[in-house]
Amino acid sequence: MQRVLIALALSTVVLFSSQVFAGEMATKDECVQKAHEAAAIINARGVEEAVKMIGDPKGPFVWKDSYVFLMDLKGKMLAHPMQPELTLDEHVLLRTDATDKAIFVHFVNIAKGQGQGWVDYMWPKPGKSSPSKKTTYIYKVPSKDLLVGAGVYVGGMIY
Repeated sequence: MQRVLIALALSTVVLFSSQVFAGEMATKDECVQKAHEAAAIINARGVEEAVKMIGDPKGPFVWKDSYVFLMDLKGKMLAHPMQPELTLDEHVLLRTDATDKAIFVHFVNIAKGQGQGWVDYMWPKPGKSSPSKKTTYIYKVPSKDLLVGAGVYVGGMIY
């Protein structure tokens, strides 16, 4: 009987572990890599084609639990695969996170300033309504008045 209980406990742990890791989380290194790849696409193929690629929720710039977005330095969202409605606004600079932080202003300031960096804020995970801590890498596209960003959720559940 004890062996059956141990086997049952082990199979439950294996099953639970596979479900936990099935929804892989992006890494900060991947965000940097994908942002730089998106910037290279913009310079190689042009903004119009890049907008289509970046804005595609099934495209190459959506992976694991992350994605790349594209903005101009005036605050206009040009491509966002998870919230395409953001592209309808003249600019997104007045939008804030759950703590009233004007995150898009921070994105633009980083791009205009040092050209790259990280911004911490609170943002809902896809499919969730409550905000979670997120950090996003911002990268100014070389020779363009554009920025790309990609972020990761931090401080997740402990197993």
